Amino acid sequence: MAGGRRRSRWREAEGLLPALLLCCCCCCQAAPERLRYAIPEELARGSLVGPLARDLGLSLAELPARQLRLSSEKLYFAVSGENGNLYVSERLDREELCGESESCAVSFEAVVQNPLNVFHVEVAIHDINDNSPAFSKAVLDLEIGEWTIPGARFPLEVAQDPDVGSNSLLTYQLTEDSSFSLAMKVSKGGKQQPELVLERALDREKQSSFQMVLTATDGGDSAKSGSVQIRVNVSDANDNAPVFNKNAYDVQMRENLPVGSLVLQVRAADADAGSNGRVSYFFGNVPESVRSLFSIDAESGEVRTAGPLDFEERSKYSFSLEGRDGGGLTGHCEVQIDIIDENDNAPEITMLSLSSRVPEDAPPGTVVALLKVRDRDSGENGRVRCELSGDTPLQIVASSGGSYKVVTAGALDRERASEHRVTVIATDRGSPALSSRADLVLEVSDVNDNAPVFEEAAYSAYVPENNEAGEPVLRVSARDADAGANGRVSYALAGGGADAAFVSVRAETGELYAQRLFDYERCREFAVEVRARDGGTPARSATATVRVFVLDRNDNAPRVLWPAAGGAEGGGAGAGPFEVVPRSAEAGYLVAKVVAVDADAGRNAWLSYELLQAPEPALFRVEARSGEVRTARAVSERDAAKQRLVAVVKDHGQPALSATATLHVVLAESVRDALPELSEGPAAADPPAELRFSLVLALALLSAAFLLSAALTLLARLRRAGPPAVLRCLGARRFSASGPAVPADFCEGTLPYSYNLCVAPGRAVAEGAWLLPPALLPSVPAEEPLSGEPCGKALGRRGCFTDSRRLILAS
Repeated sequence: MAGGRRRSRWREAEGLLPALLLCCCCCCQAAPERLRYAIPEELARGSLVGPLARDLGLSLAELPARQLRLSSEKLYFAVSGENGNLYVSERLDREELCGESESCAVSFEAVVQNPLNVFHVEVAIHDINDNSPAFSKAVLDLEIGEWTIPGARFPLEVAQDPDVGSNSLLTYQLTEDSSFSLAMKVSKGGKQQPELVLERALDREKQSSFQMVLTATDGGDSAKSGSVQIRVNVSDANDNAPVFNKNAYDVQMRENLPVGSLVLQVRAADADAGSNGRVSYFFGNVPESVRSLFSIDAESGEVRTAGPLDFEERSKYSFSLEGRDGGGLTGHCEVQIDIIDENDNAPEITMLSLSSRVPEDAPPGTVVALLKVRDRDSGENGRVRCELSGDTPLQIVASSGGSYKVVTAGALDRERASEHRVTVIATDRGSPALSSRADLVLEVSDVNDNAPVFEEAAYSAYVPENNEAGEPVLRVSARDADAGANGRVSYALAGGGADAAFVSVRAETGELYAQRLFDYERCREFAVEVRARDGGTPARSATATVRVFVLDRNDNAPRVLWPAAGGAEGGGAGAGPFEVVPRSAEAGYLVAKVVAVDADAGRNAWLSYELLQAPEPALFRVEARSGEVRTARAVSERDAAKQRLVAVVKDHGQPALSATATLHVVLAESVRDALPELSEGPAAADPPAELRFSLVLALALLSAAFLLSAALTLLARLRRAGPPAVLRCLGARRFSASGPAVPADFCEGTLPYSYNLCVAPGRAVAEGAWLLPPALLPSVPAEEPLSGEPCGKALGRRGCFTDSRRLILAS
């Protein structure tokens, strides 16, 4: 049957084909990149749609080179490579493609190569009347009671036609019957609803059933129709209504029962027989909210749950049920369902207010948070207790209406804990109990309750001397446990004094810088106080002592004290004192002692001596540590009477610095014997040197005479006034044999050594004789030796007389 209907549609389409093709050719307009065609649906495969190549401006000669083709997801059409015409390649059913839409079109792309170009093509599919109206059922059964009054209307089923436009416009026709007629009811959407109208009263005893045919016809040019048979059964009169065994049903049930649980079962009886006595159960006028939670079985009268019941949303339901018999009579009853609460809701914690920051000096009892706890359950299930978890300086206090306050229970210390994370636990009294938690974060704000603390109470810095101004000395650091400005530390020098001028401190970092060049020989150490101050209000501070030690550098060359007329530092030489050595001296004889000092310290001041120049290298030697010049062997007659020795004094610095001392030695048994040697002129081989020596000797004698006279005058005056201070500076123990004692450390200023004068006891010496140069000492007979300690033992502790009857100044 379907195949015949489809073939008939094809025949109708073939009949319309020439006209539609003519329409297509007339409507198609060539556009640069857009073409439109229109065809009816249900065309056979291979049917012509339009001259695509011609409409695109392509000639038949250039078709092979331009390679015209179609591009689409599903190809309903095909293009001929010979003539460029567009053909149908697949059956087109407008109802399948577009459904109930009024317009229907298929779009695709036409692609042309060499050069490449793309054209949009749209083919409109026009509807044809290829579908007949159809009803869902072959027979419509109606039950109408004989008591129904004339004029009653009974809605009939609407036929469906998938075509659109005039092809789907339906008209209805009912076979003639005196008891019934057909009326049309137009809906808001414009659709017509057929209705069966009762024209006269029915009498079941005369006629118990009626049969009619309802025909629906569409509006196509070739109209199509469909029909359905209507059977009307006349039912007997029903004079007994159903009666429920209870007028009202009361039920209690727990919430959260599974869907489909039995709530209750109702029963109703009807005294009629047959269908009039068969009762079905329905909801009465019940809102949709009840229908979504409960269902009723029409046959058994069982009421079951159709959705979840929640006591918190609604605790009681009341609705009516209806019992209806086959004749349409009804009975009613009321149902009331009470929902019993279960502990199915955990407490809800709502934060009403929360202090973002609380100062650490807040007093106990300060409110930091307000919260509200609510449990939707009732009774014991809804009673809640709250507590805080963990060891915390907070506590929770109940207020009215389910509100709670979180307050401080003790002192807060931001330095120990900058924030407190606590958990509020709310637990109800249900069985089993349910609980909920809420995290509470309390930040503790800082107050300036901590002073800065230095990493060290006292700092020591070591700075080499001769530094440059602005060089860093050290860095002090202080930490403040407070935060923000309260913990921001700045540094400054505390107090004044001369030492504070040596350094400066950078306020931000605590770095100390030298303000000037340090000289170890003038200042070996100094101390300053640095104050660290925070930025709080009021500010707190702390101080630390910084002791700076100046480290020595080897910046001072040794200075020769004896011989006093020694060469200049760095190796310069000049005329010096003369020493008389008897020709009978043996090896180890003490000739003299070179005395030198170094202003530096440590290894830089350790001195060593060595003989730099001597006419007789094997005759003399110098002690490396003490500077004592001694004979290395016994003096012989072959040795020259005059010897010139040059000693060098070196320190142990890096690099080492040095100085030289020149010592003239005369080999003679006594000063008297040495005078001729001193008066002899220089060798002829060196006239300039001899002349220079004579001049120096004459100048030395004149200077000695002047100094002697001045010293004698000064000593005569000072003898009456007491020992002179200059002698105390030299550490003299006695000015003369009968003079008063002078303390060795009585001296203003600083000298590197103490000097002592030793005079043999019981021997009178002229005042001021100890100041005479050795060459000018008075001659003393050799047979009258002076009493005193030997120079070999006394040298190094104090001055002593030598066998040549002169004085030597020794350290």
